[in-house]
Amino acid sequence: MTHTSTSSGPASDLPRRRLSELRQGLLRLHKTLIDSERIAYERTYGRVNSSGEMLQLLTEHRWFAWLRPFSELIVEIDERLDAKEPVTVEDTAAFIERVAHLLKPEIGANSEDLYDAAVQRDPNVAMAHSQISKTLSSA
Repeated sequence: MTHTSTSSGPASDLPRRRLSELRQGLLRLHKTLIDSERIAYERTYGRVNSSGEMLQLLTEHRWFAWLRPFSELIVEIDERLDAKEPVTVEDTAAFIERVAHLLKPEIGANSEDLYDAAVQRDPNVAMAHSQISKTLSSA
């Protein structure tokens, strides 16, 4: 088993590894949500003809607005992982809390209804949700 660690030892890599695992789970969930929402969108509005068109819809169309916080959080995690300073336990805990909030926003929030509907509608979303929930529980 190969392991790269900083001079402060393998234990200092644990928060970074946990944050990376969280990122991977969130990325899988995000992609699965996008795929699911694309299918639902195409049933209503017709076929999306290119990845460029899909990207424009993701960034601009109201249908996909509730997914933008997922995208933004992934970017923030990437920025933290790319920073020169070591990832701390507190950093990882803060991101875990934010991901958990995304999965269960305030009661009555539109994103909660849309997220729950996606989990109920699409078994792939339900599986990705279950996987990231396990990651959250183990972290």
